[in-house]
Amino acid sequence: MFNYGMKVTIYSEKKVEHESVGWHRGGTDIQYSKNNIRKDFNVTRYFYTLTFTHTFEYDDDSVFFSYSYPYTLTDLRNDISLMEKDA
Repeated sequence: MFNYGMKVTIYSEKKVEHESVGWHRGGTDIQYSKNNIRKDFNVTRYFYTLTFTHTFEYDDDSVFFSYSYPYTLTDLRNDISLMEKDA
């Protein structure tokens, strides 16, 4: 999907503090392509590499990157609680 416009998800602690923006999609020059490392020596299956460019907005920031939006244990518990309350 990265080759068709999907972007990585990014979380910046400073962006949350200053702009109230949590996990969001970002990155530029995104490429997802086959590399030369084989998964199995008996079959011609290879691993893939994801590369992208990110411009850091704040100094002294902690920034996290993810393939997709994280789904935490808290999210799961909240969803289960809502389902249990739904008649």
